[in-house]
This record gives sequence, C-alpha cells and structure tokens, in this order.
Amino acid sequence: MLVKDNKNIDFGYKIVKKKDKQNLVNSVFNSVADKYDLMNDITSLGIHREWKNNLINWMAPQKNQKLADIAGGTGDIARKFLNNGGHSAYIIDINEEMIKSGKVNKKSLKNIKWLVASAEDIPIDDNTFERATMGFGLRNITNRAKALKEVHRILKPGGRFICLEFSHVENDLIEEIYNFWSFKCMPYIGEKVTGDRSAYTYLVESIRQFPTQPELSEMLSEAGFSRVKYRNLSNGIVSLHSGWKL
Repeated sequence: MLVKDNKNIDFGYKIVKKKDKQNLVNSVFNSVADKYDLMNDITSLGIHREWKNNLINWMAPQKNQKLADIAGGTGDIARKFLNNGGHSAYIIDINEEMIKSGKVNKKSLKNIKWLVASAEDIPIDDNTFERATMGFGLRNITNRAKALKEVHRILKPGGRFICLEFSHVENDLIEEIYNFWSFKCMPYIGEKVTGDRSAYTYLVESIRQFPTQPELSEMLSEAGFSRVKYRNLSNGIVSLHSGWKL
C-alpha cells in the first residue's frame, strides 16, 4: 500500500491531495461515461452482469422496498432491483455525465428517480430506504468511512446494504492471469474504445489499492452495520459485502 496521511490519498498508484481526488475521479468518468456500460461488458467478458445478478439474488427485493443505489452511475443495478420485485429506486451519483448516459442510453422505468449528489453527503432524510446498494463505486470515493456512515443513516432500521466491489484474488494462477488482463489488456481496450487509456490505467490501479475483504468488513462494522458478512465471486476478483442497520 502507498504511504498516505490525513491530507493525502491514493489515486491509483499516485498520491494526491484529498481535496483533489474527487475532481480527478470526475475527469475519469466524464471521459468514459458514454462507453462505460460497453467497456464493462468487454473488460469483464460480460461477467459483470452475473455479479450484479448475484447481488440482486442475495438481496431478494420485495414489492414494499425502496432502494438507494449510491454511486449508481447508469442505473443497471437499480433496474435489476425493480425488475426483480423492488418497488422504487433512487440512483445517486456525483457524476452528472454518468447519469445523463443512463437516462439517454437505457429504457427508463417509471419508478426510478435520479439525483446528482456525493456519497459523502447524501441529501436524503434519515431512515428513508429499506435497501441500499453500491456497485464498483466505493473505491472511487475519497472518504469511504463517511460515505458508509451516510448509507447507514439513510437506511431504515432493519434496512440492508450490499456493496459489490473489486477485491483480492484467492488463487495464485487466476491472479496471474487476472493481472495480465488488467494491466496489459484493459488499458489498451480502453484506449481503443473510449480514447482514454489513462482512465482504465487508474481503474486497474485503484482496485489494487482497495482494502481487503476483511478490512472492508471492518469498515462496515465501524460505520454501524450489524451482521456483516461477505461473499467472494470469481475467486475473489469481486466480493459482495452485506450489512444490516439494526
């Protein structure tokens, strides 16, 4: 891990001022927003859809549940939630270009609302949602602890949060193949599809700087969540982390 202090933070393999990270992250997603879903399909070989299906299956949406999909981007998790029995969803993302892409490029559903806002300061009342999700967004947030506390705050008592995030691979051979694909192939594909190699270099590096599965579980507990547990998918390439507000 890179050396950080209370004024600095990782941005991929670089150390930057905390006050600058959000603008740098915004630049990354502004650059790739219109091709973001396509790149997810290409770089994961389509497996990201199954990872998100696993999230929804574990959550088991009910018709009385409202979802806050934080760092929800183009809204694919929120749509899966609604298509699998959920009542309504807010898609909350700090990047307006990602939300614009979600609105334009996907068939809208009447029970979705969109909100441009930071995960660190969500303009939603306490105890509003039965469920909350965050898919591949936590590692891009500057103050992750604050964001997790915000998620806990907006959940109703008895509410549940599931976070889907890239994690740390368990198998040495798979890790070797995964590292080759990540560092050699993904930035090249990113350059050809989006015109921005550096954006996908950052995204690959940010995964390696992210907390381990036990470390993230501890962060959820510190934010107030109970019954915290995680499930590894694809040998730990990604993990699902679940916590309850009790």
